[in-house]
Amino acid sequence: MFSVAAHGHVNPSLEVIRELVARGHRVTYAIPPAFAEKVAGAGAEPVLWNSTLPGPDADPEAWGSTLLDNVEPFLDDAVQALPQLVAAYRGDEPDLVLHDITSYPARVLAHRWGVPAVSLSPNLVAWRGYEEEVAKPMWEEPRGTERGKAYYARFQAWLDENGIDQDPDTFGGHPARSLVLIPKALQPNADRVDETVYSFVGACQGDRAAEGEWRRPEDARKVVLVSLGSSFTKRPEFYRRCVAAFGALPGWHLVLQIGRHVDPAELGEVPDGVEVHSWVPQLAVLRQADLFVTHAGAGGSQEGLATATPMIAVPQAVDQFGNADMLQALGVARQLTTEEATAEALRTAALALVDDPETARRLKDIQAEMAEEGGTRRAADLIEAELPAR
Repeated sequence: MFSVAAHGHVNPSLEVIRELVARGHRVTYAIPPAFAEKVAGAGAEPVLWNSTLPGPDADPEAWGSTLLDNVEPFLDDAVQALPQLVAAYRGDEPDLVLHDITSYPARVLAHRWGVPAVSLSPNLVAWRGYEEEVAKPMWEEPRGTERGKAYYARFQAWLDENGIDQDPDTFGGHPARSLVLIPKALQPNADRVDETVYSFVGACQGDRAAEGEWRRPEDARKVVLVSLGSSFTKRPEFYRRCVAAFGALPGWHLVLQIGRHVDPAELGEVPDGVEVHSWVPQLAVLRQADLFVTHAGAGGSQEGLATATPMIAVPQAVDQFGNADMLQALGVARQLTTEEATAEALRTAALALVDDPETARRLKDIQAEMAEEGGTRRAADLIEAELPAR
């Protein structure tokens, strides 16, 4: 398994890895040192390499603000990581390569070794027509710049150098085989996804006991969890609005995760019914919560669906806007921009969602559909089916 040091990319794979190890497979996991302990806890052997990407606790501003700002670091990292990984696996080549969608070196190595490669996608995948409808308009302006042309030229040269007969768009966006680690309900245009390539296995979640426990206060009539995930958390003004929205509601208890880049003192005076943390065991809280205010990342969105928790989606970046659209279209969430998410708007949306029987019904239906997708065991079955005959 190959991934980058980001919670949203490592965490979805861990239960699959744990299941493969339990079935008797030897699994190595190529990962920067920040996640060595976590992958070892899933039973894999960490294979460490040094990354040039911003770390898991880096300031979100380290990623820049444009499309090229976001993609160039992954190519730079791949170019410098490949020699490290070639050396690490020399004489110990695997029978099959699993890889996160961001791990370009993994696909190059699978090509070199002549072994199957299976993508583990933690978010939405391309559908028939994706290039024309999304990719081409998104890239039209940056591809016309000198910087964009240089990026594509460098990417193509790297692929050519490594014997990959594909252009960067095909290489990056069209794996030969992929397991999609989100419920099909979250996939846009799911009816146009090629299911000979992409298999939706849904959420692969374990008991998460190692992350810690959380207990609902006995006097809490409603519990709301607010979390913007692990990356785009530097939003003190938004957190203040959440305190204003829920802190004074009679019988409501607010669990507020603020990340590592906000000082609790920036929130001002916090009422007794509000608990503030830099991190919380999210799934444990959601299993007891009545409402989830989320950035609509793929992981958080599917955890909200898996626990049948109504959501207020406040997307911050990348795929979160599309996820928020999907959640709202499913009838299980209200979407607000960060600017729209005033205390009054948050409170109004919350009161409309938490006791709505139609929202509850839709969530229960999706929860049942997710249970049928197979999750961790089906993912492991499909991976074993790709292993070469011994």
